[in-house]
Parts: sequence; C-alpha cells; structure tokens
Amino acid sequence: MSVLIKDVQLDGRTTSIYVEGNRIAAIGEKARTEADIVIDGKAKAAVPGFVNTHTHAAMALLRSYADDLPLQTWLEKAIWPREAKIEPEDIYWGTKLACLEMIKGGTTCFNDMYFHMDQAARAVKEMGLRAVLSEGFIDMRDPDLGQQLLKKQQSVLRKIEGVGTDRVRAALGPHAIYTVSKESLLAMKDLSDKKGYLVHVHLGETRREVEDCVTEQGMRPAKYLDSIGFLSHQVLAAHGCWLEAEEVDLLARHGVKVSHCPTSNMKLAAGRAMPLKALLEAGVLVSLGTDGPASNNNLDMLESMKFAALLQKFASDDATVAPAAQVFEMATLGGARALGVDAGLIEEGRLADIALVDLRRPEMTPAHDLTSLLVYSAHGNVVDTVICDGQVLMKGRKVPGEAEIVRKAAEAGRELVSRE
Repeated sequence: MSVLIKDVQLDGRTTSIYVEGNRIAAIGEKARTEADIVIDGKAKAAVPGFVNTHTHAAMALLRSYADDLPLQTWLEKAIWPREAKIEPEDIYWGTKLACLEMIKGGTTCFNDMYFHMDQAARAVKEMGLRAVLSEGFIDMRDPDLGQQLLKKQQSVLRKIEGVGTDRVRAALGPHAIYTVSKESLLAMKDLSDKKGYLVHVHLGETRREVEDCVTEQGMRPAKYLDSIGFLSHQVLAAHGCWLEAEEVDLLARHGVKVSHCPTSNMKLAAGRAMPLKALLEAGVLVSLGTDGPASNNNLDMLESMKFAALLQKFASDDATVAPAAQVFEMATLGGARALGVDAGLIEEGRLADIALVDLRRPEMTPAHDLTSLLVYSAHGNVVDTVICDGQVLMKGRKVPGEAEIVRKAAEAGRELVSRE
C-alpha cells in the first residue's frame, strides 16, 4: 500500500510526502507522483501524529459520571465501585470510543493502563492505532494476593502479544506505591529486566501519596522506589507533581521517563505543577499525557499542550517557561521516544504516523507560527486527516464506523453506571 500527500505544508514549505508500506519513503522532489491513495494536501499542514503517554482509555465510559470531587473521594466512592462492575465487553467498547476520539484529534499512539487489556488490544487493532497496553496491577499491598495477580498479569501479557499486530505492545502496569506491595513491584522489575517490558506507574501525583510514604517508609516516593531497586530506564512515571530536587536527580540517574498530565492534575487539584524545568535541565525525558477521559475529561492532546504550557507559566510566574515548540515536542517526538516508537518526526525512514491540519480554520488564521497556533489556538477538531502505520484512518474528519462506535459505547456506559 502506498500513500501520496500532494502539495502539503511541511516546515514552512509546500512539498509532497510519499508513504510506502508503513514508512515515510520520500519527501519533496524524491516523492513519487502516483500512489494507491492520493491525498490533496492543499491548505493543510503535515505534523507528526501525537503520542499520549498516559491514559486509561476505557474510562471514556465514565466520562462526566463523577466530576468535581476530591481525588480520593472520586476514586474510592465513585470510580472504584463502578470499575468493580466492569465487564470485558465494556473495555472493548470504551477503548474503541477512546480510539475514535484520539483519531479525531490527531493522536496516533497512546500508552494505556486499565483492566481486561486483551479487549483493549482487540479494539486498538481494529481501530488502526498504535498502543502500549498494560494491565493495571493493584494488590492493595498484599503479597499473597500479588502472587495470584502476577499469574493473571502474565496471562494478559500473552494475550496482548498474541493479538497479531506490531502496532500493539504489552507493558507492565503496577498502579502506584500505595496500591502495590514491595514484593510485586520487585517481581515486575525483574520481569521487565528479563523481557524488556515498559513499566507504567503513577508517581508523585498527590501530597497524600508523599506524606503517607514519608510516614511509612521514612522517605519520599521516588527515593523509596530507588531504595528497593525498582527504578530503571524501562520505567515511565505518570504525573510527578510532587517531585523534589533529590527525586528529580534520581529519575535522571536511572533514565526514568515522566509523563506530564496537566489537565487531570488541575481538575483533580493535585496541588502542584510538575517541576518541568528542573526535570528537563536534569536530562529527564518528559512527554505529555491526557490521563483518563473521566479525569480530564477528553483525550485532546492539543488542549493538553495548551494547559501544559499555561500551567507551567502560571506556576513559575515566568512567561518564557514551557514555550510552544518545547511542549509540542513533548507531545510528538518526546512521546515517541518514551514509548520506543520510531515516529514523532516527519522525515524519510520514520514510521508513517502523520496528521494533516486544516489551515483554513479561523483559529488557524493568520498563520504566523504554526506551532504556536497548534499549542495555543487549536483543539483537536483542526485535524482533517490521520495516517497511522501507513494506513489512512481518517480523511475529511470522517472515520469509518464512527456512528456505531458512539452508539455502542453510549449503551455500554449507561449499563455500567446502572449495574447493581
């Protein structure tokens, strides 16, 4: 399969992009003039597909269900009781809905932690996106329960890996230090070391997490994870709102990646902006995530870019912090690097994960600086066309089968919140 994008704006010039198989084969004069699929790129700009490095996609079924609550109340009184009722088919339709939303917003790859992830893998494969999927692991710090869950975890890993596409990869998902025993954390670290799995974990999201860790362990969360030998370059830590200087240095030393989730952190009043400048200066790879669609409440990476930039400027009282180009890179190349995906840039040889932005939209006019427009002016509805792994997933803002996905997911969501 080949795709030709003709006369599209790329890095400020008009050019053509030729895709062969799942790779960008040629740009500019070297691009062929014919292809199996030809896309008119006039009045459009090509940008790398966005990479969402922290979400819980199927929570789309709980969007708007329990808003405006403190985080622990939200989790313990509203979300966890509903999640206890979730069935595998719910995860399938919730993930399909989330994938549809991500495609409509220009996201081509995401890192997801939730439950029944074999069903999420099935949905992702059908939708054509790229994903790293981890079964959420919570043993409530009971090592015996942890042993049972580790067996289930390995079964789910095999199912994800058996889904039959290179676009879907399995990862490990220990939820957090306050929900996972030391023994289970170390078992996952050992499995990661042996098999190369990414380890997706929440870290430093709330003040309570820090205070409880200091009370129980005599040290802050990142220091605790370092003390038990958990930290490594395979770890991707979500949130990091409450990291302090020593913890930043520890993450940098071990090559830990961090996913910044500004919208969710503000909505759930996590209480502090992630120390982005300190992390970047220490050499930590920082990417961008939306978090789940029940705590954001959408999967719009362009909106998350804007909030990332604005939150950092507000918190630091410095308008020069988190400039548009830096935040845009976090959402593209930074995310691709964090997940080990050869994408995030539009250049020859890279995976063909591309979004085309409609430059005729009023919020994209006048086009003095495309990156600034995308970060500060746009939302996901400026995206006209999405290509992932060389396949056209959306053209003219139409995704095949979207009406059925919305209908089925709405039914699943209503059934979930009414289930006894």
